[in-house]
Amino acid sequence: MITLGVILLICGFLFNIPVLWTIGIVLAVVGAVLAIVGGTGRRIGGRAHWY
Repeated sequence: MITLGVILLICGFLFNIPVLWTIGIVLAVVGAVLAIVGGTGRRIGGRAHWY
């Protein structure tokens, strides 16, 4: 999710499309939060791992 967010951020910046920029920011932040919380050993949504 973080990777997809970064790709959308780059595409949004290069092609000057604000919607891609916004979606990229949201995906990168959500992916980072899930990675941090998952790394602490807590279950997220009943799952121990997110693949």
